[in-house]
Amino acid sequence: MRIGLICPYSLTIPGGVQGQVLGLAKTLRSLGHYVRVLGPCDGPPPDTGVTPLGMSIPTTANGSVAPIAPDVPCALRTIRALRDEQFDILHLHEPLAPGPTLTSLFLAQGPMLGTFHAAGKSLAYDLLKGPVRWLRNRLDHAVAVSEDAAKMAQSALGGEYEILFNGVEIDRCVSAEPWPKEGPTVFFVGRHEPRKGLSVLLDAMSYLPSDVQLWVASDGPETAQLKAQVAGDHRVKWLGRISEEEKLARTKGADIFCAPSLRGESFGVVLLEGMACGTPVVASDIPGYSKVASGGEDAALVPAGDSQILASAIEKIIRNPDQAEKWSNRGIKRADFFSMQRLAEIYLNTYKDILS
Repeated sequence: MRIGLICPYSLTIPGGVQGQVLGLAKTLRSLGHYVRVLGPCDGPPPDTGVTPLGMSIPTTANGSVAPIAPDVPCALRTIRALRDEQFDILHLHEPLAPGPTLTSLFLAQGPMLGTFHAAGKSLAYDLLKGPVRWLRNRLDHAVAVSEDAAKMAQSALGGEYEILFNGVEIDRCVSAEPWPKEGPTVFFVGRHEPRKGLSVLLDAMSYLPSDVQLWVASDGPETAQLKAQVAGDHRVKWLGRISEEEKLARTKGADIFCAPSLRGESFGVVLLEGMACGTPVVASDIPGYSKVASGGEDAALVPAGDSQILASAIEKIIRNPDQAEKWSNRGIKRADFFSMQRLAEIYLNTYKDILS
């Protein structure tokens, strides 16, 4: 089967949707299928199976910044790639995001499946209800990665949505070598913006013992402000942007993976990566996370925005090896359920149903 996976976001910039697209492509190839990923790239393509469609433009969306490519050159490259590749089926991720997915939805003639990732609110959906509803009907099948994502899409676009999970590449997590550390260590990775809750975690550090370290990866619009918040606290290590390999190594080396997000998370794949690495997870009790963590059975979930309770949960795990082992074992089992291998097999069956 010739499968085209289309991503609206720059494949050279780390992101949840980009990671899902590249991981799914890799797994589908391992199952014996021809897979090509089409998407913007702001540097060398991250994989030999990627067709770059041009540079991205940072655009504000859902409380974050999306690196999309809504320009005419990208549209022309998309049209050329679709013509040259002659895919049996197209899989569009965020089908209505401006750029190659929207271009494909307008112009592609073959079977199409769409996966909706975002949760919350979309100004584009609200302003263009008539046209986007028509475009939604061009999809042969629609998937949403969570109930929240399905609710957002359905309220704006109508139609039915199959709820499918985001996948985690278990083998990459298992094979990662733990990053060396000095003393109890908490790891955070995510864009430095309000909805990710990093300021809450930094505040929680003031309630934690002096031997507890914090690794902070990535960057964003709040980086300077957040650094000023903990100026002089040498326990906080600012790592900047790191590779996927280093991210997994630090996740596996840390005592706790912390995701203190406040809102806007449709699916907690970062929690699953932490679980797959065997690292206890402490996260906010928000809808996108509580469903992944089985309502708190596979990770410690705390009220979003409460730094004191967050600190208490972190210290309880760090100081209690039995508790840490419990969360670790439960997390590993939970992550297995969301493996990328299983997700790819489900999608393959859906592709076959559409084509038949």
